[in-house]
Amino acid sequence: MNGTPAGQRYEALRVAAFVVGLAVVLLLLWHTRNLILTVFLGVLFALAVSSGVDRLQRHRVPRGIAAPLLVFAFLALLGVFGSWIGPTVRTQTRELKTKLPEALEKLETWVHSRGGGVIATITGLDDTDTPDRQAAAGSDSLTVVVAPGQAGESSSLRDRLLGQLGGATRFFLPVLSSTLAVLAGLVLILFLAIYLAIDPGLYRRGVLRLVPSRNRPGADKLLRAIAATLRKWLVTQLIAMVVIGVVTTLVLLALNVRAAVPLGILAGLLEFVPTLGPILSALPAIAMGFVDSPEKALAVTIAYVGIQFIENHLLIPILMKEGIDVPPALTIVMQALMAIVFGFLGLLVAVPLLATIMIAARTASGEDTTRSANGEASRPNASGEGAG
Repeated sequence: MNGTPAGQRYEALRVAAFVVGLAVVLLLLWHTRNLILTVFLGVLFALAVSSGVDRLQRHRVPRGIAAPLLVFAFLALLGVFGSWIGPTVRTQTRELKTKLPEALEKLETWVHSRGGGVIATITGLDDTDTPDRQAAAGSDSLTVVVAPGQAGESSSLRDRLLGQLGGATRFFLPVLSSTLAVLAGLVLILFLAIYLAIDPGLYRRGVLRLVPSRNRPGADKLLRAIAATLRKWLVTQLIAMVVIGVVTTLVLLALNVRAAVPLGILAGLLEFVPTLGPILSALPAIAMGFVDSPEKALAVTIAYVGIQFIENHLLIPILMKEGIDVPPALTIVMQALMAIVFGFLGLLVAVPLLATIMIAARTASGEDTTRSANGEASRPNASGEGAG
């Protein structure tokens, strides 16, 4: 029948309907991308809350009480910690804002005092006219006509870096442009964590009903493996964030680096983003070291490298005994892709999403996921390497 004109028209209509439907679905997904990623974060944190609820349930605490109790206790703990550390953070953050430009200027002066070279080429200072160079040029130098609006543009390392940071903020943090949107997203994540942790089986059964009956056992095994992987990854990540934040703060205080407390908190928060997070947290700390001397900046650099080395080779192996190895190169590519396409939220979910995809791929290829289902799944460390 497909060879008849009527059959050909029917087949063409089917293809056209499929293409249009796929385009509509993709367009809908794109317009709701921030909501989807926020829901993914809510599910991720619900897995961690569910793990705590399971332990409280063994002590005969109902899940309906245990889930909100854990979430609100965590919020109360954050509030108490914020009230205690808040004045110090505010004072040192103001100092960070005022001293960071000074640190960048000192870095620029230090680069020029060493004759430029490779560092000047990397930072773009090899073609920047310093006051000394301009004075040496004298009155015989050619007059350069500067177009309106370009006067003083990229005149120093400070201006260039601050301009780049401003551009990066607009690019990576569009979702943070609205305080109301941020608060709404946080509330959604919290309530998702509570409701999913109260009865996770209900939602898992709902997902399984969307799968054909013959494939439900395999789908259930896959969901359990993914849940175990993400739960282990998140719990390990939260522990690492606290440890790195505390250790970094203590090290910076020992080195007498200005604004040590907010820099330590920043290091702990950015630990949630493997590979890129530690690098981003180290840059302002190294710059603050330049406020005092290049030697202190070098000491801060060595300290950050040492902290990451200890984390990757001691802390994470202790927390993660076995699991999935996520290739470092694949981790970096996934983070870059998600950041470019979805912005800051995409960067946050890149690694757990990659772990989910790898679990699904292993299941589809017939590899054993029993180890992951038993809760021994790995979390990529700060260098992007699996700990297993």
